[in-house]
Amino acid sequence: MNFLITGTDTGIGKTFCGCGLIRAARAAGVKCTGMKPFCSGDTSDVELIAAAGGNEVPHHLLNPIWLRPPLAPYAAAMLENRPIDITAVQKAYHELAAKFDLVLVEGAGGLLVPILRDYNFRDLAVDLDLGVVLVAPNRLGVINHVLLSAESMANASLRLALLILNEVDPEPTLATQTNPSILGELLDVPMYLSPFQNADFSAALKFLVRSER
Repeated sequence: MNFLITGTDTGIGKTFCGCGLIRAARAAGVKCTGMKPFCSGDTSDVELIAAAGGNEVPHHLLNPIWLRPPLAPYAAAMLENRPIDITAVQKAYHELAAKFDLVLVEGAGGLLVPILRDYNFRDLAVDLDLGVVLVAPNRLGVINHVLLSAESMANASLRLALLILNEVDPEPTLATQTNPSILGELLDVPMYLSPFQNADFSAALKFLVRSER
């Protein structure tokens, strides 16, 4: 199974964690690539994903749709007066899926960020038959955001394969110390606590590999 990497918000470490998983997979001998179907604004995320994969995949497959305004795809496309071609994304994904053992598809923002007026990243995950890796920042407020995201997935019969609780601050707080145990009680899903500026995602990768069995 391949996976959508989504988040509880924007700017919380999806690309960082996704690239970490790609590097861990490749180090373990798994033929793996990332993909960012929709990129808005600058292309730094695409460059990072390409580098994590050894720059083996052409950018038109890693990122079939680039929109200039740094907004949700639907909003950016409206500003550019440009239709979004979901078929092009599906075609690029299936080409990668045929060549790689593991494809990690990075979303934009959260699960319900609109791609079209009536089509979002949750719909994309359903159409591509993806499991979901949810990246969430370990900070005050994350419990609500994680539970809302998990509920949204369940409503679409999507499988939450892994919750990555990403440390975004080097200094612990009462919230960061208690969030893992509370989320562990409330959610029956694998959880990986990613240390601040984590350099090794091999332990997180094992949850995804295990989910294949």
